[in-house]
Amino acid sequence: MSDEPRITLISKPGCHLCDDARTVIAAVAADTGVGWVEISILDDPALREQYAEQIPVTLVDGAQHDYWRVDEKRLRAALA
Repeated sequence: MSDEPRITLISKPGCHLCDDARTVIAAVAADTGVGWVEISILDDPALREQYAEQIPVTLVDGAQHDYWRVDEKRLRAALA
């Protein structure tokens, strides 16, 4: 298994949808043994430019998977 996280959550502080997404991602990652990382758009101007209107954004294996809401079933299927 690679040490590279398969899930990336792009978020920003104070975002209630980000809190919801984080909860789903953490549960799915724990169940599947997949690593994940969270990046704030406030720390990366390129991400802020690309995703400012879509936060939170979920990437799986580097490709955009979801935005605004994380669907647990879709995320599990993408990781299978």
